[in-house]
Amino acid sequence: MPGPIQSIERAAAVLRLLARGSGHHGLTEIADSLGLARGTAHGILRTLQRVEFVEQDPATGRYRLGAALLHLGTSYLDANELRSRSINWADTLAARSGQEVRIGMHHDGAVLVVHHVFRPDDSVQTLGIGAMLPLHATALGKVLLAYDPDLSAAARRRELTSLTRRTITRTQMLERVLTEVRGQGWAGEAEEYMPGEASIAAPIRIPGGLVVGAIGISGAADRLCDSAGRPRATLVRQVVQAAEAVTTSLVDEN
Repeated sequence: MPGPIQSIERAAAVLRLLARGSGHHGLTEIADSLGLARGTAHGILRTLQRVEFVEQDPATGRYRLGAALLHLGTSYLDANELRSRSINWADTLAARSGQEVRIGMHHDGAVLVVHHVFRPDDSVQTLGIGAMLPLHATALGKVLLAYDPDLSAAARRRELTSLTRRTITRTQMLERVLTEVRGQGWAGEAEEYMPGEASIAAPIRIPGGLVVGAIGISGAADRLCDSAGRPRATLVRQVVQAAEAVTTSLVDEN
C-alpha cells in the first residue's frame, strides 16, 4: 500500500493552523509552528494561494484561509442540518441568558436565520426563522463577514446601508471591526440594526475550523450592554460557550 504523501500532510497542517485563532499568520510564525523551513512553508503557501485555498493580506503580508476553501465549508452543512445540530444548545443559551437566540448562515448577501428561540418570558414575540438580516449591522453578520474574506470583500464593494444613526457605513471602520472580531472570537453591536436593540454572536465551525454559521442573542440594549455600551462579559461568555458547544458537537459527529 502506498505511504502518505508528505507534501499533502504539510499542506493540511498549514490549513489547520490558519483555521485556528485569529486566522491571520505570518510566514515565520507558520514555519516555526509547524517545524518547517521558511522556504518549504513559503512553497506550500504559494501553491495553496494558486488554488485559492489561502489568501495573503497585501497590507500585512499575513496569510488566511481563502474564499474557495471557505465556500467548500459552507456546502458541508445545509440550513436544516445546522438547525438540527444546534437546537439544543440554542435552547440552553436562551434559558441561561434570558434573551432570544438566533442561529444564522450566509445566504444571498445577507444572514439567513435558520433557527430562532424566543426569550423565556411572557412578552409578545415574532418567530424569526427565515428572516434575512443585514451582514454589516448585526452581530451574526459581522461574524460571517469576519471569517469569509470573499464575503467581506463583496460587502466593501457595496454601499453600506444606514439603518440607524449608529450603523457602520464606512468600509474602513467595518474592516477595523472585523479585525477585532477575529481577534476576540465574537461580535457585538448596539443599536446598529434597530434603535434600543443590541446583539452578541460567535462563530460555529466544522471540523478543520471553517466557520459555517453563527449563534447569538439579541434583546434590549440596556440589558445586553453595560453603561459604557459594551456587551456584558457574562453574556459574551455564554454566547461563546454555546458556539463552542455546537462546534464540538459537529466535530464529534464526524
